[in-house]
Amino acid sequence: MSYQGEEDILINHRVIKQVVDQFIAPALLAGFKTRSGAKWKPRLLAAVALLWAVSSAQNLTDRFEKARKVVVKIFRWHPEPGASYQGFMKMLAKWHDGLMEAIVPHVRGKMKTLLPQQWTIAGYVVFAGDGSRVELARTESLEKAYSPQRKKNRKKTGKRRKGRARVKVAKKQSDEAVAKKANSPQMWLTLLWHVGTGLPWAWRTGPSDSSERGHVEEMVQELPENSLITADAGFVGFGFWTAILNAGHHFVIRVGANVRLIRKLGYARQYQHTVYLWPDQVAKKNQPPLVLRLIVIEDGKHPMYLITDLSKSQLSDRQAATIYGARWGIELFFRTFKQTFGRRKLRSRSEKNAKFELDWSLLALWCMCLLGQHELTAAGRDPTILSPAATIEAFQDTLTHYRVRPESIGETLRARLRNACLDDYQRTGAKTSRSYPRKKKREHIGAPQITNATKQQIATATKLKSQRHEFRLTA
Repeated sequence: MSYQGEEDILINHRVIKQVVDQFIAPALLAGFKTRSGAKWKPRLLAAVALLWAVSSAQNLTDRFEKARKVVVKIFRWHPEPGASYQGFMKMLAKWHDGLMEAIVPHVRGKMKTLLPQQWTIAGYVVFAGDGSRVELARTESLEKAYSPQRKKNRKKTGKRRKGRARVKVAKKQSDEAVAKKANSPQMWLTLLWHVGTGLPWAWRTGPSDSSERGHVEEMVQELPENSLITADAGFVGFGFWTAILNAGHHFVIRVGANVRLIRKLGYARQYQHTVYLWPDQVAKKNQPPLVLRLIVIEDGKHPMYLITDLSKSQLSDRQAATIYGARWGIELFFRTFKQTFGRRKLRSRSEKNAKFELDWSLLALWCMCLLGQHELTAAGRDPTILSPAATIEAFQDTLTHYRVRPESIGETLRARLRNACLDDYQRTGAKTSRSYPRKKKREHIGAPQITNATKQQIATATKLKSQRHEFRLTA
């Protein structure tokens, strides 16, 4: 894919037009019906929304005005779209879901087409799942929509032992931290992140206490064939893992002391690494156990425990460890989105508008990094060394100076993307600060609880295994 000639230096707005055509082609939105004479057409609306999210302007109305001016310039043969920000948001509320349903699958297809070498890892399309909070403005609408929905248990302030009261003193937060937490509602963002490309695939939002597992379970249906999900120790549970397997996918997930596993159940061929997840309530319903493989990684101060449904012939221990290790890239993506791209706190002041701002911001960052990686690949460079900061800056400068023709090839968007690489310096000291006041001290996850199967469990498993065998013979 090329959106600028090697020899011709195009005016920036023509380059922006080529980029818009890549992701919002006319045929993509051909099925949308609008009344004749309408100021906003679906394609113009989508183009403005995408550039609105890219813009570096400080407030949302300035971003809209800049994006609208660029769209009027690049689609000058179309009737001009509406000039008011309120009208734009009103039409975006009407078409938002339909536009996302059309554009997101198209961008996913571009990922596989433009970056084929990064599509799979060890033969699987690998996705990482995780969540993060995005700060919001303190308005009644946002507080009502995104405040925690679940009731919290009251904290105990003391314990009694042998007639004496022992008060447990909680660590006191700073006044600034307390005020910040109280004054800012937060939106929970759960992301499925494509590990091979380092780009988003799907996401869900909700109140600040939303269930990550519930969100990921919803998104499992959007995964391509032969997918594998990797996640941290919070993504466990019989129901969650069963949902992944029933959808035809696989997983490599870290487990800790919050997981109880069984050995020597006799339900499947027994290897040293064979374990089962079979909660009592599941066994009572005569549902079969999950047959799993436990991988112990001895690399660091404490061993790390991974669980997968795949055999060693399907995925080696080393490949599983590599896949889980790559999962940490999703944390870098969240940092890029919130810090580098400036979406740590959204600027919208209503529930719907905040959702639109988040969705189009994720889509914009997705498209920019996808094109940046493609240009590095076309230049014969490793796409994983793409600098998101340099990529964002290149697109925002092109948008800001949309009437300018670059003076040299090196100043064009394409050339800047081919040089948008991470620094190659070698770090000589620790990156983290020992005395950083808000640094989290993560607790050691620990080892999963593994016990040998009881006689009752073995008997129940034998019965289920026999029933399964009889069913296969009669089928």
